[in-house]
Amino acid sequence: MRTPQINTPTTNAANDGNASALGAPAFSPLYQQIKAQILQGLENAEWQPGEVIPSEFDLAARFGVSQGTVRKAIDELAASNLLVRKQGKGTFVATHSERQVQYRFLRLEPDVGTIQTEGPAERHIVFCRRVRASAEIARLLNLRTADPLLQMRRVLGFSGIPTICEDIWLPATPFKGLSVAQLSAHPGAMYSLFESVFGVRMVRAEERIKAVSPDPAACELLEVSADTPLLSVERVAYTYNNAPMELRRALYRTDTHHYKNELN
Repeated sequence: MRTPQINTPTTNAANDGNASALGAPAFSPLYQQIKAQILQGLENAEWQPGEVIPSEFDLAARFGVSQGTVRKAIDELAASNLLVRKQGKGTFVATHSERQVQYRFLRLEPDVGTIQTEGPAERHIVFCRRVRASAEIARLLNLRTADPLLQMRRVLGFSGIPTICEDIWLPATPFKGLSVAQLSAHPGAMYSLFESVFGVRMVRAEERIKAVSPDPAACELLEVSADTPLLSVERVAYTYNNAPMELRRALYRTDTHHYKNELN
């Protein structure tokens, strides 16, 4: 593991521009500057997913601040699922292979019974192909129109019932080599594949939700009639530094499931 080369933050005006560049606003509290410094190390892959980061004591010594300041910064990163605390072991870079964050972007649950997630779902990859970005998709992924993309379609089912139909667009360069065989063979969440094979970690997402009627293709894949109401969920997932890396448009059957969200 490489030792991160991280600058010691200060609270004087001369360092305000540096704090802003690292994601902390000018005149931000000291713990926010420390948080931005740790985040910079994560963005630069100085600590890999699943690796332990230095202790609070070591980070406090490196930055020249109190352990309480470091602890508050780490608390916020842990609350955002970027770091994971393990009692007696230390603080680790979160990974989509971790049980507690593996499926945190999938909010579909059955109306009754045991919670189902993407893990036990039956997955069918319909296709994975190279396409050119339309103006709309290029805007959402911060690309140029006609830039190369990978588009895939897959269906997730539970107990033999197709429940989710997803269209997914990814920028082609970071995911070079991604194939139907690779997607089909990976046993875990798709985001853990992106992380472990392509070095792309999704750290947050934005969603838009509305009710729609299925088109003929969705009717066939989800085995529903044209008058069946579906839940449309459009998600843009971001890696570090607010860089959009995935557009996902999914149709959910809600005859036996519901979409659950937690608001704080």
